[in-house]
Amino acid sequence: MNERQPPVPDPRDRIHTYLERSGLAATSPRVVPLTGDASDRRYYRILVPDAPSIVLSLYATPFAFDRLSFVNVARLLAEMPVPIPAVLGHAEDIGVLALEDLGDVTLQAHLGAASPGEHAALYRQAVALIATLQRRGAELASPSYIPFGIAFDVEKLTWELDFFIKHFVEAYRGVLIAPAAREALRDEFATVIERLAAEPRVLCHRDYHSRNLMLHRDRLYIIDFQDARMGPDTYDLVSLLRDSYVDLPEQTVDELIAYFLALKGDGAAEREFKPRFNLMALQRNLKALGTFGYQTTARRNPVYIQYIPRTLRYVRTNLEHLPGLGRLRDLLASHVEEFG
Repeated sequence: MNERQPPVPDPRDRIHTYLERSGLAATSPRVVPLTGDASDRRYYRILVPDAPSIVLSLYATPFAFDRLSFVNVARLLAEMPVPIPAVLGHAEDIGVLALEDLGDVTLQAHLGAASPGEHAALYRQAVALIATLQRRGAELASPSYIPFGIAFDVEKLTWELDFFIKHFVEAYRGVLIAPAAREALRDEFATVIERLAAEPRVLCHRDYHSRNLMLHRDRLYIIDFQDARMGPDTYDLVSLLRDSYVDLPEQTVDELIAYFLALKGDGAAEREFKPRFNLMALQRNLKALGTFGYQTTARRNPVYIQYIPRTLRYVRTNLEHLPGLGRLRDLLASHVEEFG
């Protein structure tokens, strides 16, 4: 029988313990809760007098530092190098990781105050980082890094679309799907999944969007990279350009795709690339709807409801650009009218 994990202390106690151990408690720092992400981690900014602030990431359970996926992937990205927050300390037994504080300005937040020129420059910078991840990922591939041993394979992609059915269609929209209709829908999904899983794989961040890119010291830093894995070369670009949190004009999307292909030295491949981009966008946006449904119904977190209409619009657009998936569109529309 497996032994149960010891209970993790209250966050305030864990923070106090870390500050005592690190010697920071003597400076009487101020602790400020930060808005978290869709995970079960909690974040706190530690404001230290006459010193740079730090961020404490509190995990749900204790961890082994050298086996933590965030730490493993951080080592890989630092070797490239691409800008990421530095790991400043840790306390395994209480599940605390101390990180460099990158501030509060995400790419999403900055866009509201950016001029068109600044907006364009930041997105080109973000696209260039994807190209670096793919190029240096191929050069640094090693079994010592977790992402090279996991992938967007048939099993993973299937799980994500089943997650969409369960948490968006059934739980969030309250639709009861008959067994025959469910099987028909999964059969159509299988066609999409097989095509995506068969593509050559590159290193993918997995959640490369405007809320996981921080503007710090006049450049973008990548965060929330612990789920990196291998997948299609379209994946991170889809995450960025079909972002549930930001609207981008279609002309901008096309220009940034062309820029990405030029960086890869593959500028002539745009005609072939765009259909693959649209297919990847379909799968990822359906997965995003599953996540939003789960957060709303299972986690009782309504903040993601506001992003559902944009994501639904992306799915409709993707299906319009993929005429071979007419039956899938009809099946989706028969259960959720916005897909029609």
